[in-house]
Amino acid sequence: MDRKQFLTASGVLAATSILPVNSVLAEHYDTNGFERLVDANGNFQLQSLPYNNNFLEPYMDEETVHLHHTFHHGGAVKAANVDIQKIRKAMEENNFETVDYWTKKLSYHFSSHVLHTIFWTNLTNKKTDPQGELLKRIEKSFGSYDKLKGYLAATSKNVDGNGWGILGYQPYSDSLTILQCENHEKLTQWGVIPLLVIDVWEHAYYLKYKNKRADFVDTMLNIINWDNVSDRLNTVLKLG
Repeated sequence: MDRKQFLTASGVLAATSILPVNSVLAEHYDTNGFERLVDANGNFQLQSLPYNNNFLEPYMDEETVHLHHTFHHGGAVKAANVDIQKIRKAMEENNFETVDYWTKKLSYHFSSHVLHTIFWTNLTNKKTDPQGELLKRIEKSFGSYDKLKGYLAATSKNVDGNGWGILGYQPYSDSLTILQCENHEKLTQWGVIPLLVIDVWEHAYYLKYKNKRADFVDTMLNIINWDNVSDRLNTVLKLG
């Protein structure tokens, strides 16, 4: 994996370009239109969900899916566009008094956009299990599929405040790793590419599960689309 490929895969390239048009990931995102995070002009965009709002019933209720996608994910997209506009304005005017503020905001809002986009495609309405290369790597990194689920569940349930539980690929060590992310951007490992994310912000579960985050996480682990996780891993490995 050369430097440009690594930066592309890990999301470190400039937010307005995200993926070069000739990269494997860009081709993958073009095939799966929901994951086009920006439009032709480089503006962040919210795509329609790849399924109906009631697709995840009874595990995730229709109203929560609608509110979550439209107002929480959508709100992050709108805010990220404001952030990048403020940064561009600062550069054009050579006035950097507040640019650090907007840079921090962009980290927060754009990370939300990325993680939410992965989250929606990670879910299905039926039980699946990891297979093939993904299962081999799970067993190598964690011992077994059951141990991975236990580790990921505990990590997600115990996030301080709002955040995410994340299964990712770490190219530096060529291994899978678990992250506990606070908010959308804190406690991350440099270079890790998210493959599976579990949203444990209260807006993800409160209407149906009230304050029972643990019940929500256990339910989500039963409807993970492991075919999607496997596809993400295989796409990333092609960059090597």
